[in-house]
Amino acid sequence: MTAPSHTSRAHSFNTAAAQYAANRPSYPTALLDAVEDMAGRPLAGARVADIGAGTGISTALLHACGADVLAVEPGDGMAAQFHRALPDVPIVRGDGNRLPLATASLDFLTYAQSWHWTDPARSVPEALRVLRPGGALALWWNASALDVPWIDAQTDRIQRHFGADQVIGKNGAHTALPDPTGRLDFARRLVRWSRRVTIEKHLANISSHSIFLVHGEESTAAFLTEERRHLLAAFPDGTVEETYDVELLLATRP
Repeated sequence: MTAPSHTSRAHSFNTAAAQYAANRPSYPTALLDAVEDMAGRPLAGARVADIGAGTGISTALLHACGADVLAVEPGDGMAAQFHRALPDVPIVRGDGNRLPLATASLDFLTYAQSWHWTDPARSVPEALRVLRPGGALALWWNASALDVPWIDAQTDRIQRHFGADQVIGKNGAHTALPDPTGRLDFARRLVRWSRRVTIEKHLANISSHSIFLVHGEESTAAFLTEERRHLLAAFPDGTVEETYDVELLLATRP
Protein backbone atom coordinates (compact mmCIF):
# COMPACT_ATOMS: atom_id res chain seq x y z
CA MET A 1 0.00 0.00 0.00
CA THR A 2 1.41 3.39 -1.03
CA ALA A 3 1.59 5.81 1.85
CA PRO A 4 -0.54 8.95 1.38
CA SER A 5 1.39 12.20 1.27
CA HIS A 6 1.79 14.39 4.33
CA THR A 7 -0.12 17.14 2.50
CA SER A 8 -3.06 14.93 1.57
CA ARG A 9 -3.37 13.78 5.19
CA ALA A 10 -3.21 17.37 6.46
CA HIS A 11 -6.00 18.45 4.09
CA SER A 12 -8.19 15.41 4.70
CA PHE A 13 -9.88 16.82 7.81
CA ASN A 14 -11.83 19.43 5.83
CA THR A 15 -14.14 16.74 4.45
CA ALA A 16 -14.88 15.39 7.93
CA ALA A 17 -15.03 18.56 10.03
CA ALA A 18 -18.49 17.86 11.50
CA GLN A 19 -17.49 14.28 12.39
CA TYR A 20 -14.29 15.61 13.96
CA ALA A 21 -16.13 18.20 16.04
CA ALA A 22 -18.78 15.77 17.27
CA ASN A 23 -16.52 12.87 18.24
CA ARG A 24 -12.94 13.92 18.97
CA PRO A 25 -12.01 14.15 22.66
CA SER A 26 -11.36 17.46 24.36
CA TYR A 27 -8.66 17.92 27.02
CA PRO A 28 -8.74 17.83 30.84
CA THR A 29 -8.66 20.93 33.03
CA ALA A 30 -5.36 19.63 34.42
CA LEU A 31 -3.74 20.26 31.04
CA LEU A 32 -4.26 24.02 31.17
CA ASP A 33 -3.17 23.98 34.82
CA ALA A 34 0.07 22.32 33.66
CA VAL A 35 0.54 24.90 30.89
CA GLU A 36 0.27 27.73 33.41
CA ASP A 37 2.54 25.99 35.89
CA MET A 38 5.26 25.33 33.32
CA ALA A 39 5.01 28.82 31.82
CA GLY A 40 4.93 30.52 35.23
CA ARG A 41 2.05 32.78 34.22
CA PRO A 42 -1.76 32.60 33.97
CA LEU A 43 -3.72 32.11 30.78
CA ALA A 44 -6.48 34.43 32.00
CA GLY A 45 -5.94 37.81 30.38
CA ALA A 46 -3.03 36.54 28.27
CA ARG A 47 -2.84 37.15 24.54
CA VAL A 48 -2.97 33.67 22.97
CA ALA A 49 -3.00 32.34 19.41
CA ASP A 50 -4.17 28.77 18.89
CA ILE A 51 -2.64 27.46 15.66
CA GLY A 52 -4.22 24.73 13.57
CA ALA A 53 -7.30 25.35 15.68
CA GLY A 54 -9.48 23.05 13.62
CA THR A 55 -13.04 22.94 14.92
CA GLY A 56 -12.09 24.87 18.06
CA ILE A 57 -11.75 22.11 20.66
CA SER A 58 -8.71 23.62 22.37
CA THR A 59 -9.63 27.21 21.51
CA ALA A 60 -12.89 26.82 23.44
CA LEU A 61 -10.99 25.77 26.57
CA LEU A 62 -8.57 28.68 26.28
CA HIS A 63 -11.45 31.11 25.76
CA ALA A 64 -13.36 29.69 28.73
CA CYS A 65 -10.41 30.19 31.08
CA GLY A 66 -10.25 33.89 30.26
CA ALA A 67 -7.52 34.05 27.63
CA ASP A 68 -7.71 36.68 24.90
CA VAL A 69 -7.51 34.04 22.19
CA LEU A 70 -7.26 34.22 18.42
CA ALA A 71 -7.48 31.09 16.26
CA VAL A 72 -5.46 30.37 13.11
CA GLU A 73 -6.69 27.61 10.76
CA PRO A 74 -5.81 26.84 7.12
CA GLY A 75 -8.72 24.57 6.15
CA ASP A 76 -12.06 25.73 4.73
CA GLY A 77 -14.12 22.92 6.26
CA MET A 78 -12.53 23.15 9.68
CA ALA A 79 -12.82 26.97 9.77
CA ALA A 80 -16.52 26.78 8.85
CA GLN A 81 -17.14 24.31 11.68
CA PHE A 82 -15.16 26.57 14.05
CA HIS A 83 -17.40 29.54 13.17
CA ARG A 84 -20.49 27.48 14.01
CA ALA A 85 -19.08 26.39 17.37
CA LEU A 86 -17.40 29.65 18.44
CA PRO A 87 -19.01 32.56 16.57
CA ASP A 88 -17.60 35.15 18.97
CA VAL A 89 -13.96 34.01 18.80
CA PRO A 90 -11.88 35.55 15.99
CA ILE A 91 -10.31 33.18 13.47
CA VAL A 92 -7.89 34.01 10.66
CA ARG A 93 -6.65 31.81 7.86
CA GLY A 94 -3.04 30.65 7.91
CA ASP A 95 -0.73 27.97 9.28
CA GLY A 96 2.29 27.60 11.52
CA ASN A 97 4.82 27.89 8.73
CA ARG A 98 3.76 31.46 7.99
CA LEU A 99 1.81 33.00 10.84
CA PRO A 100 -0.49 35.94 9.99
CA LEU A 101 0.43 37.54 13.32
CA ALA A 102 2.39 40.59 14.41
CA THR A 103 5.92 40.31 15.74
CA ALA A 104 6.26 40.07 19.55
CA SER A 105 2.49 40.17 20.00
CA LEU A 106 1.72 37.01 22.02
CA ASP A 107 2.07 35.67 25.54
CA PHE A 108 1.25 32.09 24.46
CA LEU A 109 1.35 30.27 21.15
CA THR A 110 -0.49 26.94 21.32
CA TYR A 111 -0.66 23.93 19.01
CA ALA A 112 -3.18 21.21 19.93
CA GLN A 113 -2.77 18.11 17.74
CA SER A 114 -1.24 20.30 15.03
CA TRP A 115 2.51 20.92 15.41
CA HIS A 116 3.33 17.74 13.43
CA TRP A 117 1.66 19.28 10.36
CA THR A 118 4.25 22.09 10.32
CA ASP A 119 7.82 22.23 9.06
CA PRO A 120 9.80 23.09 12.23
CA ALA A 121 12.53 24.71 10.14
CA ARG A 122 9.88 27.35 9.36
CA SER A 123 7.47 27.11 12.30
CA VAL A 124 10.14 27.48 15.01
CA PRO A 125 11.44 30.83 13.67
CA GLU A 126 7.83 31.97 13.28
CA ALA A 127 7.07 31.05 16.89
CA LEU A 128 10.11 32.97 18.08
CA ARG A 129 9.05 35.94 15.97
CA VAL A 130 5.47 36.28 17.24
CA LEU A 131 6.10 35.53 20.93
CA ARG A 132 7.01 38.28 23.32
CA PRO A 133 10.19 37.78 25.41
CA GLY A 134 9.22 35.29 28.10
CA GLY A 135 6.26 34.08 26.05
CA ALA A 136 5.55 30.35 25.86
CA LEU A 137 5.17 27.93 22.98
CA ALA A 138 2.95 25.04 24.12
CA LEU A 139 2.42 21.89 22.04
CA TRP A 140 0.12 19.06 23.09
CA TRP A 141 -1.37 15.83 21.80
CA ASN A 142 -3.96 13.37 23.08
CA ALA A 143 -2.09 10.06 22.73
CA SER A 144 -3.91 6.78 23.28
CA ALA A 145 -2.61 5.02 26.39
CA LEU A 146 -0.96 1.91 24.99
CA ASP A 147 -0.55 0.31 28.42
CA VAL A 148 -4.32 -0.27 28.39
CA PRO A 149 -4.67 -3.74 26.83
CA TRP A 150 -7.70 -3.16 24.59
CA ILE A 151 -6.22 0.09 23.24
CA ASP A 152 -2.90 -1.63 22.56
CA ALA A 153 -4.70 -4.42 20.69
CA GLN A 154 -6.72 -1.95 18.65
CA THR A 155 -3.58 -0.05 17.68
CA ASP A 156 -2.10 -3.33 16.41
CA ARG A 157 -5.18 -3.94 14.27
CA ILE A 158 -5.04 -0.42 12.80
CA GLN A 159 -1.36 -0.88 11.98
CA ARG A 160 -1.99 -4.22 10.29
CA HIS A 161 -4.87 -2.82 8.23
CA PHE A 162 -3.29 0.42 7.06
CA GLY A 163 0.42 -0.36 7.31
CA ALA A 164 2.59 0.11 10.39
CA ASP A 165 4.68 2.82 8.73
CA GLN A 166 1.56 4.97 8.22
CA VAL A 167 0.24 4.92 11.77
CA ILE A 168 1.57 6.88 14.72
CA GLY A 169 1.57 4.54 17.67
CA LYS A 170 4.14 2.12 18.97
CA ASN A 171 6.62 2.90 16.24
CA GLY A 172 6.97 6.61 16.86
CA ALA A 173 5.43 9.76 18.23
CA HIS A 174 4.56 13.15 16.83
CA THR A 175 6.76 14.71 19.47
CA ALA A 176 10.00 12.91 18.62
CA LEU A 177 11.62 16.05 17.18
CA PRO A 178 9.58 19.12 18.17
CA ASP A 179 12.50 21.40 17.29
CA PRO A 180 15.25 19.85 15.15
CA THR A 181 16.81 23.33 14.88
CA GLY A 182 17.81 23.15 18.57
CA ARG A 183 16.71 26.74 19.20
CA LEU A 184 14.10 25.89 21.84
CA ASP A 185 14.49 24.02 25.11
CA PHE A 186 11.28 22.06 25.70
CA ALA A 187 10.12 20.77 29.07
CA ARG A 188 7.74 17.80 28.96
CA ARG A 189 4.81 16.67 31.06
CA LEU A 190 2.20 13.90 30.72
CA VAL A 191 -1.39 14.32 31.87
CA ARG A 192 -3.53 11.16 31.95
CA TRP A 193 -7.29 11.28 31.65
CA SER A 194 -10.17 9.25 30.28
CA ARG A 195 -13.73 9.47 29.00
CA ARG A 196 -16.52 6.89 28.66
CA VAL A 197 -18.24 6.79 25.28
CA THR A 198 -20.38 4.44 23.24
CA ILE A 199 -18.65 2.09 20.83
CA GLU A 200 -20.22 3.99 17.93
CA LYS A 201 -18.82 7.31 19.16
CA HIS A 202 -15.42 5.71 19.68
CA LEU A 203 -15.42 4.35 16.12
CA ALA A 204 -16.48 7.76 14.80
CA ASN A 205 -13.61 9.29 16.76
CA ILE A 206 -10.87 7.01 15.45
CA SER A 207 -12.19 7.16 11.89
CA SER A 208 -11.87 10.97 11.93
CA HIS A 209 -8.08 10.53 11.97
CA SER A 210 -6.24 11.25 8.75
CA ILE A 211 -5.07 7.67 8.20
CA PHE A 212 -8.72 6.62 7.81
CA LEU A 213 -9.81 9.67 5.82
CA VAL A 214 -7.19 9.29 3.08
CA HIS A 215 -7.75 5.57 2.48
CA GLY A 216 -11.31 5.92 1.26
CA GLU A 217 -14.72 4.77 2.36
CA GLU A 218 -14.35 1.12 1.37
CA SER A 219 -11.14 0.52 3.32
CA THR A 220 -12.43 2.44 6.34
CA ALA A 221 -15.81 0.68 6.32
CA ALA A 222 -14.13 -2.74 6.18
CA PHE A 223 -11.98 -1.92 9.19
CA LEU A 224 -14.84 -0.43 11.20
CA THR A 225 -17.12 -3.41 10.59
CA GLU A 226 -14.51 -5.82 11.90
CA GLU A 227 -13.47 -3.51 14.73
CA ARG A 228 -17.06 -3.18 15.90
CA ARG A 229 -17.16 -6.99 16.29
CA HIS A 230 -13.97 -6.95 18.39
CA LEU A 231 -15.27 -4.18 20.65
CA LEU A 232 -18.74 -5.66 21.16
CA ALA A 233 -17.14 -8.96 22.15
CA ALA A 234 -14.95 -7.18 24.70
CA PHE A 235 -17.56 -4.63 25.86
CA PRO A 236 -21.04 -6.17 25.49
CA ASP A 237 -22.68 -3.19 27.22
CA GLY A 238 -21.63 -1.05 24.23
CA THR A 239 -19.45 1.38 26.21
CA VAL A 240 -15.67 1.83 26.23
CA GLU A 241 -13.36 3.94 28.35
CA GLU A 242 -10.90 5.80 26.14
CA THR A 243 -7.72 6.55 28.10
CA TYR A 244 -5.32 9.23 26.96
CA ASP A 245 -1.93 10.57 27.94
CA VAL A 246 -1.80 14.20 26.91
CA GLU A 247 1.81 14.87 26.00
CA LEU A 248 2.61 18.52 26.70
CA LEU A 249 5.79 20.20 25.53
CA LEU A 250 6.47 23.80 26.50
CA ALA A 251 9.35 26.16 25.72
CA THR A 252 9.81 29.77 26.78
CA ARG A 253 11.12 32.39 24.38
CA PRO A 254 14.33 33.99 25.69
